[in-house]
Amino acid sequence: MGVEPTPTTHTLPLRAADFSSLAEALDYAAEGETGANFYTGGGELQTVLSYRELRREARRLARRLSSLGLERGARAALVAVTGPDFLRFFFACQYAGLVPVPLPVSIRLGGHGAYVAQLRNLLRGCRASIAMAPAGLMKFLDEAVIDEFELRTYGGPEVFDALPEADGVLRPLDPDEMAYIQYTSGSTRFPRGVVITQRQVLSNLSSIICDGVQINAQDRCMSWLPYYHDMGMVGFVLAPIAAQRSVDYLDTHDFAMRPRRWLELISRNRGTISFSPPFGYELCARRVSREDAARYDLSTWRAAGVGAETIRAETLERFAEALAPSGFRREAFLPCYGMAECSLGISSTPLGRGLEVDRVDADHLAAEYVARPAAPDTARVSDFVKCGPPLPGHEVVIRDAQGHPVPERHAGTITVRGPSVMSGYFADPELTRASLSPDGWLDTGDVGYIADGSVVITGRKSDMIIIRGRNIWPQDLEYLAEQQPEVRPGDASAFSVPGPGGREVVVLVVQCRVGDPARRAALVRRMHRLIHETLGIDGVIELVPPHTLPRTSSGKLSRSAARRDYLQRLEESERSAGTAEAALGG
Repeated sequence: MGVEPTPTTHTLPLRAADFSSLAEALDYAAEGETGANFYTGGGELQTVLSYRELRREARRLARRLSSLGLERGARAALVAVTGPDFLRFFFACQYAGLVPVPLPVSIRLGGHGAYVAQLRNLLRGCRASIAMAPAGLMKFLDEAVIDEFELRTYGGPEVFDALPEADGVLRPLDPDEMAYIQYTSGSTRFPRGVVITQRQVLSNLSSIICDGVQINAQDRCMSWLPYYHDMGMVGFVLAPIAAQRSVDYLDTHDFAMRPRRWLELISRNRGTISFSPPFGYELCARRVSREDAARYDLSTWRAAGVGAETIRAETLERFAEALAPSGFRREAFLPCYGMAECSLGISSTPLGRGLEVDRVDADHLAAEYVARPAAPDTARVSDFVKCGPPLPGHEVVIRDAQGHPVPERHAGTITVRGPSVMSGYFADPELTRASLSPDGWLDTGDVGYIADGSVVITGRKSDMIIIRGRNIWPQDLEYLAEQQPEVRPGDASAFSVPGPGGREVVVLVVQCRVGDPARRAALVRRMHRLIHETLGIDGVIELVPPHTLPRTSSGKLSRSAARRDYLQRLEESERSAGTAEAALGG
């Protein structure tokens, strides 16, 4: 360990993920001086882990894991806290022929029981043989492990470090063996374990490194993204190693508490590549004053990636305007599209283009499923950010409800085929068959269209609201709410529920920080009027306290969970009303 961060450049010739396995990628990176640097929430450098040291420690741990006598390909469940231990265990599995399974860290306060249940389900789902959690989360793992599990052993890092080292030669995972199992965020259903082989992830890494961000010898990465999310895992754990670049880490929780620290570390370390979902940029735009921005130097930030959820141009424009005094350039924005089922990346905007917005006739899109460019007199316009053309070797085809390909600007289900598409969902052949065709086409579950060769995302199939035969995009309702001064971006969730006579009813749940009853009532009336005037529909508007809307493990709002929670609140309210009526003799 050292006291200075690992350097950005060194004399090792740059190789861009042209390896047969992740272990081979680390072997090569270990020949140089680059590595990972871990920072505290206060911005202090806590730990320096060079790739040379990571390789040495991972191989030593791999021999200890080998002493357990596990079968090749056995799963190692790793609670993925940002820190050196996770990297050490992940790569120890690569060298020992085991399959690491990153597990999420609890992100909801007060959700002790729910997190224990989640860990238990994930341990069962991946059929883990061993499990590791750092000291701060061992109590949750202890509760999650039950007698039915056939775990060989579990515990904190110290438990595994106390194992004896096995003799013999390590045999790392082969190109066609599993590299890891990546759990999806569970935004539409219970998380699914995506099986990714060495060959598949390295193909994706090569596309991202060579074509997406075009990494060079002067690049330095910075990330606060969680390791259990595909953008954090593939984009900022595996990609820096596969390209021999140094990376600076800030824990996800520390970022949420102090989002400006992200910018500070990019400025201090001359970072060039850093990605975030839109809400990360929004947090910073809200917290950074013009005086704060002037203290940063973000002129080196050349690839400001954005993805993982609906991208709204106005959110990024606010960030660019707020950070202009720091030297941040709008052209640095790099909208992209991807998912765990494709390792990570599917499409990426060409470097230097910045935001390219497609303005379409919203009513025509909803009625005809065609993204007709908006005219000056178009009554209602929707703006969608282009996410660039597919990465090399990948095909994207938009299909209608019958599975037939549709022309450009026709909206439908996004399907993708290519060398980095998953092998399937772990131990779930039925779900695999439903999502992956025999000839390799993946049904992403997303809805969108192609415009000028770029992929454009409009939403999720499962989130679509259908009212009297009309398609209503939940994002349109949420956007109307978020334009109100009392509502922040990300504080609204729209969905439908069964109403009287079996008809679907639109519900808009809004987190509201206003306590005055008169102002709250005025907000509800205003939104009812706007929704009726804009979309010609009526619905239910529920104001809830901050932090009520549920999020997925990656931080995205979950409409399906918001709908479930709303129905539960409605049921409890009706039960309470019935109890009160009975008490009054009604």
